[in-house]
Order: sequence, then C-alpha cells, then structure tokens
Amino acid sequence: MIAFAGIVTGILLLIFGGTALVHGATKIAARLGISPIVVGLTVVAFGTSMPELVVNVVGALRGETGLAFGNVIGSNIANLALVLGVAAILRPLLLHGDLVQREVPLLLFGTTVLSIFALDQFLEGSPSVITRSDALVLLLIFSVFIYITVMDVLRSRQTDALVTDMKSNPLIDMQPEVRFAWLFVVLGVLLLYGGGELTVKASVELAQRLNLPMAQVGLFIVALGTSMPELVTSVIAAIRKEPDLAVGNLIGSNIFNALLVLPVSALVSPIAIPPKGAVDLAFSWALAALLIPIFILGKAKLGRVPGMLMLLSYILWVVFRIG
Repeated sequence: MIAFAGIVTGILLLIFGGTALVHGATKIAARLGISPIVVGLTVVAFGTSMPELVVNVVGALRGETGLAFGNVIGSNIANLALVLGVAAILRPLLLHGDLVQREVPLLLFGTTVLSIFALDQFLEGSPSVITRSDALVLLLIFSVFIYITVMDVLRSRQTDALVTDMKSNPLIDMQPEVRFAWLFVVLGVLLLYGGGELTVKASVELAQRLNLPMAQVGLFIVALGTSMPELVTSVIAAIRKEPDLAVGNLIGSNIFNALLVLPVSALVSPIAIPPKGAVDLAFSWALAALLIPIFILGKAKLGRVPGMLMLLSYILWVVFRIG
C-alpha cells in the first residue's frame, strides 16, 4: 500500500512539474519573440510528455527497461482506447482539420516501425530489443514530423487540431511578464526529477511485493497515472464541444511517446521487449489503424457506439494481459 501511495505521489509531482515547466518556458519564449504557434507545437507538446519521459529515463538509468516499455505502450493504448472511448461516449466527436490526413497516418507509421523493431525474435531468432540504432531511426522520424508540422502550420491560415490544442491549452500565457518564469522552470525541473525518482522507486517496490513483472506495473499503473493529463484535457474538450482538441491532444501525445520518449529511453539503455510485448504493440497499432476507417466511413465522426467498443476493447485487453 505504501508503494502504491508512492507511485501516486510521484505521478502527481510529475504532473505539477510538467505544468510548471511549460508555464515558465512559454513566458520565456514569448519574451524572446518566438511565435505562439511554434511554442505550442514544441514547448507545450514536449512539456505534456515530460512525465512519461522522466519516468522512462530514470527507469532506464536504473536498468528497469520493462517499466519504460510498459509506460509508453500502456499510455498509448490507454489514450486511444480508454480516454478516446470515454470522450466519444460523453459526446460524439466530429472532426475537422488535418488529423486523419496527417497525424493519424504518422502515428500509424511510427507504431509500425516500432513494431518491426520489436520482431527480432521472430525475424532473426534473437531476443527482441529496441537498440540505440533503432532509437536514432525513430528520432529521425520524429524530427521530420516536427519540421513538416511547423512548416505546414506556418504556411497555412487554416486552424487545425494542433493549433487548436495550443490556443486552448490553459498553460499558455503569452503575456511578456517573465519575472517568475525562470522560477517556474527551475521548480518544474526539480518536481520532475523528484517525481521520476519516487515513481520508479515505488514501482520497483510494488512489483517486488506483488511479484509482478515491471512491464505490467508500467502498463497498468504508471501508464494510467501519466495519462491523467490527457484524460482530463480530452474529457473537458469533449464536453465543451472542441473535438479537434480532444482527439488532437491524444494523437499528439502518442506520437511524442512512440517517437521521442521511447527512443530517448533506448539511447540511455537498450530496451528489451518483455513477454507479450509484441502483442501490446500489435494492439496499439490496431487501435491507430482503426481510427482511419472509422473517421472516413463515419464521415469524420467518432460516435458513442465506436466509443463504447473502444472502451470495451481496453477492458478486454487488460483482462487478457493480467490473466
């Protein structure tokens, strides 16, 4: 029980730390005259992925690569099945913008590449590992995504999901007042470091007490905790009839997780794919792939019935993985 409380406390520190870091960084960027759009696509998006990144890097430094893998894949699955399903049940999501044309295919492509990297055991007969060279390939894909996205938004006057996300994010405050900006940045870094250390330490203790693999702790406990910001943002956006924000927030988070958080962790320490890890990746890929026909055949609408099916799929996956 103490270990579980430690995980919860650590995740709260991570969330508060990421919030403080983004708040301070946006003010400093505004003072330097950086475009709000660029800030939203870089600083804010990166800041909201900081909890997953810190947990993974600390875990990799401690040799707990199972936790790193479980946190990223579990968070991506929870975002697409649990969070998106709940948001669609609360209010059907009618999409506008370029999500289906740009972000969803990129997420599908990144997940496909990641899944191929995890097939060493089946393709070569060697243990499946995400190596440092694999990580560099994923980071190159991520850099292309950032370049295309920034250039596309800067050239277009049409507001899409990423711009909506940036403008609607309560952490964005582009006033030139920066008196306490650096204080927020320092506070955010300290909270992130403390939260990451506490979360990983408590996760290891919980896994040892319950005799659970670290990957399962990452999949079902840490991943859910680090997905809470996405859950709150998407549910509120759905209630406020801001579907692009609700979905764009989740797709963007998953892209950052798969193409930034996981490869950075692998650069620190190569990540061994745990047992059934290929199944988790396949399920994550299937969820991303299903979004394309759902929105195309459903006339860019994710209704309550698909939402219920997605939520049900998450429950069945949890039962399957725990059983």
